[in-house]
Amino acid sequence: MQKREVKVYIAVSLDGYIAHSDGNIEWLDSVARPDEDYGYAAFIETIDTVIMGRKTYEKVLSFGGDFPHAGRDCYVLSRTERAPDGQVRFFSGPVEELLNQFRSRPGKDIFIDGGSEAIDQFREKGLIDSYTVSILPILLGEGIPLFKESKKELPLKLVKAIPFDSGLVQLTYEPIDE
Repeated sequence: MQKREVKVYIAVSLDGYIAHSDGNIEWLDSVARPDEDYGYAAFIETIDTVIMGRKTYEKVLSFGGDFPHAGRDCYVLSRTERAPDGQVRFFSGPVEELLNQFRSRPGKDIFIDGGSEAIDQFREKGLIDSYTVSILPILLGEGIPLFKESKKELPLKLVKAIPFDSGLVQLTYEPIDE
């Protein structure tokens, strides 16, 4: 059985923020182009499980419309136990325990959809196999940083870099096996 990889795929400002302090992400529209999804459709085809933090889940719900991860296993990390919300399940235990459930059965890769707290839980445990970060040509000046401070250094290797006409640059990194 092939290992199901854990992947981060996220956009960030040049100064390292994923949102303004109030959660506003309208600045992402600055690179919106007709017929350009920056590889998201191809990426999401490789995914059958999505994990996100509670704040990210609430942000996704605030957009209205169809839930973007319909048809995929979706888990929301939460500090409190909650009943499932349709196809979405809530999880409050150790992230390794959740990941072991997925990796014990065949499937596609696992997407950590944010936010920074959810990503940090997996990063701190060394559980992320790749980071695809789309850097937008904007300085927000303040906001929610992509990565929380950590005393744990993590060397990475660049495996792909794609510049786009909009000024967005997409970088994919993998941890260096030591």
